[in-house]
Amino acid sequence: MDQHGCAKNQVDGEIIVSKLCGDGFELVQSAEEADFIIINSCGFIESAKKESLDALYNARSLYPKKKIILAGCLAERYANLFKENLPEADGIFGNGDLLKISEYMQGFSKKKNRVSVFPQEDVSCFNRTYFMNFKNSAYVKITEGCSNHCSFCAIPIIRGELRSRPVKDVIAEIKSLLKQGIFEINLIGQDLAAYGTGVADHALFKSTVHSGVKGESSMSQLAQLLDEISKLKGDFWLRLLYIHPDHFNADIIERIKNDSRILAYFDIPFQSGDTEIIRSMNRKGTKESYITLVKKLRKELPECALRTTLMTGFPGETDEAFENSKDFLQKIKPDWSGCFSYSREEDTPAYKFKNRVAKKIANSRAAELEEIQSKITQERLKSRVKKYYDVLIEEVIDGEDDTSFAIGRAWFQAPEVDGAFVVRFDKDDKEALRAVQPGKLVYVMAERVSGVDIDSRFIRKSGE
Repeated sequence: MDQHGCAKNQVDGEIIVSKLCGDGFELVQSAEEADFIIINSCGFIESAKKESLDALYNARSLYPKKKIILAGCLAERYANLFKENLPEADGIFGNGDLLKISEYMQGFSKKKNRVSVFPQEDVSCFNRTYFMNFKNSAYVKITEGCSNHCSFCAIPIIRGELRSRPVKDVIAEIKSLLKQGIFEINLIGQDLAAYGTGVADHALFKSTVHSGVKGESSMSQLAQLLDEISKLKGDFWLRLLYIHPDHFNADIIERIKNDSRILAYFDIPFQSGDTEIIRSMNRKGTKESYITLVKKLRKELPECALRTTLMTGFPGETDEAFENSKDFLQKIKPDWSGCFSYSREEDTPAYKFKNRVAKKIANSRAAELEEIQSKITQERLKSRVKKYYDVLIEEVIDGEDDTSFAIGRAWFQAPEVDGAFVVRFDKDDKEALRAVQPGKLVYVMAERVSGVDIDSRFIRKSGE
């Protein structure tokens, strides 16, 4: 399995491998040993598409006699085109129904089952036994698709309209993961705020779905899911990833206050700080409303961590609009942000927008935002120094002198995308050697900031 793309696509890859292994296939450690090579691709933006295709071409060059299957979002999005125009792939397998992968592979030949794309219905789930995260951390997908229809986004084209998993199914999966020793649960979906609100969800959530009537309120489905998760026993981290700012679930704030296991970490992709651009993106908010949201979060949860995404070069982004985004970034001061230049994607509304911005200008603006964010991140991290934290260890590295060190993350650092903790400990400390192991939680003291990371000192095993 050659994995590409986001965490949602990673879950798909884990389901594919777990399903195949459960049905008698064997996962081998090198491509040389394999009969099949699966490229689980990303088709979201141009650079990701190129990366996935390059991986396919490279695999075909290195292993000309292997059966190579292109799976994932790129395969789903361009299945009809690839059927006739991608000889490097022996097979194309979409992401509409991942549980059909074994049937597809068992009947595989160059003349049969070359392309299998299924309707985007439900949410593919399976009891995963294979994970691509560091030890004791896992993603749990609670929705599939998206109905926000941001004008730049191809997700509804690739994965369809929003549909959600029943609460009982999500709880059952989390229970299973906790039994396997998973400590960090990261809830994911294109927009967690929309959980339970899709057209296809009405039958599942009929009694409690939002009415949409102005002035009439009800508890959000996400809050109800958190209530059920809070009933689970044991110690764990629950992280919420990707919440659309236009319909942020304010009722989850009390859940976070009442259960320390639900982390006060918010991943809110604002995309722009210019109101006209925000509206052109088919979003409802404004620069001011987004700033107000951040202020509310920091008032209610002063220690909270905020990650966002900002896009530069969207059609119509003038110098003034970009200045508004710079000002916005400096006002909200997120702990972390990703800054990307706009990718023009066919079949999205923005593809036909006029007043396009030159790529060179868009890239320059993204670099400028990254420079601003770097300084903000330094400030935010310094405020977390000289404090004590539980850190989930990801890997241990043997030092050359008397000190060894490990890499891990505290609650305000999400997997893969944020900085890390460097945990230093004495090689001769037997307690430390036993405690500092991948997947274990240790208690440390943050001593100094080093780039986007924090240098820290091992204190003891967490919980003692």
